[in-house]
Amino acid sequence: MSTEKGRQMSKVWFITGASKGFGREFTIGALEHGDKVVATARDTATLADLDDRYGDAILPLTLDVTDRAQAFETIAAAKAKFGRIDVVVNNAGYGLFGTVEEITADQLRDQLETNLFGVLNVTQAALPILREQGSGHIIQISTIGGVLAFPNLGGYHASKWALEGLSESLAQEVAGFGIKVTLIEPGGFDTDWSNVSATFAEPNPAYDGVRKAMSERRSGNASPKPVGFGKAIVELVEAAEPPLRVFFGETPTKFAPVVYQQRLKTWADWAALSLEAEGK
Repeated sequence: MSTEKGRQMSKVWFITGASKGFGREFTIGALEHGDKVVATARDTATLADLDDRYGDAILPLTLDVTDRAQAFETIAAAKAKFGRIDVVVNNAGYGLFGTVEEITADQLRDQLETNLFGVLNVTQAALPILREQGSGHIIQISTIGGVLAFPNLGGYHASKWALEGLSESLAQEVAGFGIKVTLIEPGGFDTDWSNVSATFAEPNPAYDGVRKAMSERRSGNASPKPVGFGKAIVELVEAAEPPLRVFFGETPTKFAPVVYQQRLKTWADWAALSLEAEGK
């Protein structure tokens, strides 16, 4: 953007997990829109091509979101470089596969360290800056698995359901400071989330039937590539009144209404027992 008005309208983004998958699409989308991006990853060499392509518009920084001190240092570096931070995208995360009986306590702790406490670290580091500005947009990358659950993903769901609750409270707490919060809830997409980036528990043969049923359920359903993510998140950020929650992809729009209808029916069916618990 060449005009002064254009420069004032451009935004500064801080994106975690920017090297691949959703994070890379978000980064490219913001850069193509004419914004500045602080793109963080554990290995910034994975961002070299974007650095070459976009020059001063991108600032690659090393960040392991589980390192709280590093999260604060990286946010400070972003502010020092660009003078402000307008959009924080907490995207870094990974999947944990295994039934509740199979996953280890350490595997679950590690999952929470990244998917929940990593978000907390970055969010708490950014909030003083956003409050001082009187503006900002925090985007938490959740999942359809943050509002409903499937077998073999209990640990992952635990991290995302926790993120959903944390973020809904956060949205109410910071609204008075001019800060917006949005949970993006994607369906299944063609990334390496369920492959090299994932952690897998030691399988217990007792649950082979569960895994087989899940595999058969997914069979023949090719996951789309997240090619529209960049454009979609820019549109979300540019909205005057962005939603607290938004689905990315068609799959969540099919699954979620059915699940919520079932929940409403169950609550209604057991309403008498609910009143009985109050002694009525």
